[in-house]
Amino acid sequence: MVTVTDQDPTEHADEPDDDAHYGGGDRSAPGGECATRTDSTETWDDGLIARRVAETAEGVRFPMTDNRSAASPTMTPLVHEGSLRSRLEALRELVGLSRTRLDSRTLSGAGRVLDEAAARRRLSGQHTVVAIAGATGSGKSQLFNALAGVTISETGVRRPTTAAPIACSWSDGAAGLIERLGIPPRLRRRPLPTGDGESPLRGLVLVDLPDHDSAAVQHRRHVDRILGLVDAVIWVVDPEKYADAVLHERYLRPMAAHAEVMFVVLNQVDRLPGEAAEQVLDDLRRLLDEDGIALGEYGEPGTTVLALSALTGDGVGELREVLGQFVSERGAANRRISADVDVAAARLRPLYATQRRTGLSEQAREEFSDRLADAVGATAAGEAAERAWLRNANRACGTPWLRLWRWYQDRGEPTTGRLPSRTQADEEATARQRVEHAVRTVADRASAGLPAPWAQAVREAALRGSQGLPEALDELTVRAGVPAGRPPRPGWWPVAVLTQASMTILQFLGGLWLLGQIIGVMAPNLGVPVLLMVIGIVGGPLIEWSCRMAARGPARRYGLEAERRLREAAAGCGRARVLDPVAAELLRYCEVREQYGRVVGAGR
Repeated sequence: MVTVTDQDPTEHADEPDDDAHYGGGDRSAPGGECATRTDSTETWDDGLIARRVAETAEGVRFPMTDNRSAASPTMTPLVHEGSLRSRLEALRELVGLSRTRLDSRTLSGAGRVLDEAAARRRLSGQHTVVAIAGATGSGKSQLFNALAGVTISETGVRRPTTAAPIACSWSDGAAGLIERLGIPPRLRRRPLPTGDGESPLRGLVLVDLPDHDSAAVQHRRHVDRILGLVDAVIWVVDPEKYADAVLHERYLRPMAAHAEVMFVVLNQVDRLPGEAAEQVLDDLRRLLDEDGIALGEYGEPGTTVLALSALTGDGVGELREVLGQFVSERGAANRRISADVDVAAARLRPLYATQRRTGLSEQAREEFSDRLADAVGATAAGEAAERAWLRNANRACGTPWLRLWRWYQDRGEPTTGRLPSRTQADEEATARQRVEHAVRTVADRASAGLPAPWAQAVREAALRGSQGLPEALDELTVRAGVPAGRPPRPGWWPVAVLTQASMTILQFLGGLWLLGQIIGVMAPNLGVPVLLMVIGIVGGPLIEWSCRMAARGPARRYGLEAERRLREAAAGCGRARVLDPVAAELLRYCEVREQYGRVVGAGR
């Protein structure tokens, strides 16, 4: 086995010893010592990852190709599938519509998904970035070396061994992907050439991560950061720590949605006697199932679970074959992004999804308008208008004597037809309370069933609209109330007035006739003047009563029209100030809910 040159002397300064069981660091064995000889006569292209591998035993050199992608004319960017592209567009629209209603911290997760998806799309779609992650002593670095066919990542007894992530690319054009991971040029490697044509792992970029349970905080940060950027993950567990709570609660369970881009490898099975390996593997599958991770069994998509020994090589070939098939499909990046969208959608679900019917019903709108009408006294205004119409009819059609008496009684009252002004403090306070109650009620009904941020937005819109609403209702009460002056008269009023005047004239004629007979000016004849006076006296009240009966219908219609006009004015004011802003918030929520449905539904 040969090793790679140009190892940085400081990158593994704390890793001098070999693994206790996986003693992959026998310095006397071939490949156990890094060759330091380089060819000073050749130019190393961009100097990023070009390396020379020398087999010290036979002196054979294997030139390593350059891994440039930024300058490679053949690099093909990643292309999102149709459904994924639709989901990303919907998520972008969802974030845009929600920025004014949700805080930036709430939307930060979805924003990161969009940013990372856009960044990944600009990079190579012909490469698949796979990270090897595991706990201290799980043997992940030795598995990394076994897959690469060359000792690239150091193994040892002292922990932590892997201090920084190391990348190994099987083909050119992956430099942009590696740079995105923040791996410096000195930690980029190439595998040993096989010499039998194109490698089955062509397109693979393998990253060896530090221990996820390392005592060094910086190591855990490396792991957490890179796990959010790679296309797939190989989790390496050992028989001792496969059930570790940190692994399952901090990593596997939160990444359950990424089951299709995860491999779980039980390493060090050579340490398990007899059927113990199968028992441990079954228990590992059980734990993964409890974590909510779908297992790729019976041809179904999900996590691949394998058992192997990186030390003896048992099962490594199967992993290499499965990994080669996985890389050749070129779909890991899109599946990873789709899983990220699923996670973002699940976190946003309480902010958009609801099990109840939402919105403002027509009944709620009508009740709000009725409450405002009660606040402005629409019913009382209609009744007052009806009484005013009847009073005017009685005055116009009544007998002169009764009209004189009523004039004497009503001379201290307000002008007929005018609404009493609402100036008293108790009346104003009652009207304001009614308006506030109406606004609170309609806001509560409109926000019922909405997620908390949107319910709050609806209530705030109603509250803003209610400011100044009582004063506006007072103004329209004056403008839309009963018009000043006398109510309009129907066409039969002049006939009734003329007839009533005739009855009065008959009374005067009869009275004058009798007076003339009494003083002797006229011949005595009581029958005619008495008859005239009786006709006038009886006919006047009869005509007045008939006019009163006939005036009830027009008076009622006049009152209803005054009430309707005031109700419509109050409803229009409430609609413009409260209902329309509330409806706008509900419409915005419907839009974001529709977009959220596209984010979730397009992936189902």
